[in-house]
This record gives sequence, structure tokens and C-alpha cells, in this order.
Amino acid sequence: MIHTADIQDRDGAPFVLAEIIRRFPWLRHVFADGGYAGDKLRDALSKIGKSKWTIEIIKRSDTAKGFEVLPRRWVVERTFAWLSRNRRLAKDFEQTIASATAWLFIASIQLFTRRIARA
Repeated sequence: MIHTADIQDRDGAPFVLAEIIRRFPWLRHVFADGGYAGDKLRDALSKIGKSKWTIEIIKRSDTAKGFEVLPRRWVVERTFAWLSRNRRLAKDFEQTIASATAWLFIASIQLFTRRIARA
């Protein structure tokens, strides 16, 4: 799900989670960035009716200096790197959310078809 840049991640999380629940009702565990720490994400899940979900906040250690690999965070970063290989997604050229969403779908289709073709 893509939303406008004026919506903070914490405020947009309920919309994203509602869409995840609609598409993947069997999921039970959510990995979230440190920006989602606190009660706001838990409250959003309980309002949606998914109190059965467990939330794991992936945060960087306070004592860490320099680069540190965070568990499960690499999955998100890897996906962004794959999508950024598509020139159209390298910069934010899109005027509308619908257009940005369409180009993300096209890039994802390209990734999956290449993966299938290798097999």
C-alpha cells in the first residue's frame, strides 16, 4: 500500500495493516521498524480485531556504533534494492498514488518473471 508523503509511518500503519489483513488473513506475526515502537501500532491492531498478532519491533542497539545488520531488516532493504533496479522507480517521478502503485506492480512482476524464468 502506498500513501502520500504527508502521512507519517505510524499514522499510516493502520491502513497498511488493514490491507494486509484483507489480503493475507492467515498471517499472525508482524515485524516492524523502530519507528513503530509504542502503543500506537498495538492499538491499531486491536481496533482492527487482530489482537492475536504478535509484533516484533526491530530496533538498533543504543550501544551500536557504525553499521549494524539488524535481524529481518535486511529483507526490507533487499526488496527496496531490487525495486530500485527499475529506472522508473529510482526517483519519485509519479504525480499520483495510482501511478506509483502501478509502477511498483510492474517492477514486482518483472522480478517474479525473471525468477520463474531461471527455474
